[in-house]
Amino acid sequence: MTQLELKSLGKSYGSFKVFDGLNLAAQSGEIIVIFGGSGTGKTILLRLIAGVEEPTSGAIEIGGRDVTDIAPEHRNVGMAFQNFALFPHMSAAENIGTPLKALGASASAIKAGVGKVARLLKIEHVLGHSPRELSNGQKQRTALARALAAEPRILLLDDPLRNVDAKLRFEMRLELPRLLRQTGATVLYVTQDYKEAMGLADRIAVVADGRFIQTATPADIYLQPATLTVARLFGDPSINMADTKIHADNGSVSVTLGGVKVAIDGAYAIHAGKEVVFGVRPEAVEMMGKANGVSAEVMAVTPLNERTVLLLQSDGGWEILASLPSSAANVPPPGAKVRASFASSGTHIFDKGTGERLHG
Repeated sequence: MTQLELKSLGKSYGSFKVFDGLNLAAQSGEIIVIFGGSGTGKTILLRLIAGVEEPTSGAIEIGGRDVTDIAPEHRNVGMAFQNFALFPHMSAAENIGTPLKALGASASAIKAGVGKVARLLKIEHVLGHSPRELSNGQKQRTALARALAAEPRILLLDDPLRNVDAKLRFEMRLELPRLLRQTGATVLYVTQDYKEAMGLADRIAVVADGRFIQTATPADIYLQPATLTVARLFGDPSINMADTKIHADNGSVSVTLGGVKVAIDGAYAIHAGKEVVFGVRPEAVEMMGKANGVSAEVMAVTPLNERTVLLLQSDGGWEILASLPSSAANVPPPGAKVRASFASSGTHIFDKGTGERLHG
C-alpha cells in the first residue's frame, strides 16, 4: 500500500526554486533514503512533508489522504533532527513523551508509550537523566524515541547520525534498519553519506537540480547509474572518467582512451560519432598482463584495509584509479608498467551533453 505520495511537489522562495515537480511514492514500511549534497533541499523536503512549511505547488498525500493543507499535528508524522533538538529542562522520559502529551494522552498512556519505545532503543536506564547528562549516542536514541513515541505512520529522519562519533555511526548503520522495520513506519531518511544510504535504504532517491534524478534500489543506483552525477556520487574511490568519442569502423566499435582505441560492446554502434564520457569503476580496472588495453605506469599504491588502491597514469596522460582486494597476489609496485583493461560490469558510457547513461 502506498503510504506517502508526493505529486508534482514544488517549493520556491521568491524567484529561487528549490524543487520543481517532485514525484515519489513510498510504500508502507519502506525505508527511502533522500540523498544529495549540501543545499539540495533535503531538509526542506522533510519540513514540507511534516507540515512545518507549505509547498508552492503540488500535493502531499498520506495514506491516500491529501494533507497538503492539514496542520502538522494531524498528519501522524514523526521527525528526528540532525542536532537532536532535545528540551534541556526536561528529562529524557519527558522529552520522549512530548508527542503523546501534545495528543492529550493520559499520564499512564504516556508512561507506557515512553517505556515501550525506550525498551526498543535500549535507553530505559537513562530516562531520568537530563540531556546534559547524556552521551551523544544516548541523545541520538532519545531524539529517535521521541519521534517514534506516538507511533507515526511516517517517520522523517534528518541526517540523525551526522553529529555522533564514527564508531557509533558505524554501529547505528547496522542497527537502525532492524529498529526502523520493527516500528512498521514508512521512513524517509536524509543523508549525504553514500555508505549510509547504501546500507539503510530499500530505495534511494537522489536529488539534484531541484528534482529526483534517479530513484532505485541501492544495487541499481551503483550498478546502473542513470546519470553521470549519480555515478560520481556513489563509490569510494570515485568512478574514473574520460572524455572521448564512439567510433564504428568495419564492424568494430571502440572509444579512444589514453591514446589507445579500446573495444566496447558492439551495441553502442547506434551512438557512433557521439561525444561521450567513458566511466569505469576502480574495481572494474583489471591489470592481468593482457596484450590489449591501455598501457600505464603505477604511480602510487595505497593500502586501505580490505582494499588496495592504485593510481595509474596512461601513456596518454589519463589518470586511472584501480581498486584491488588486499588479498590480491602480485600487486604491482610503484613504477611498474601495466596494461589496464576494463570489465564490462563496471563500465558506463554517458552522453557528454546531457550526462545521461547511454544504452547499447
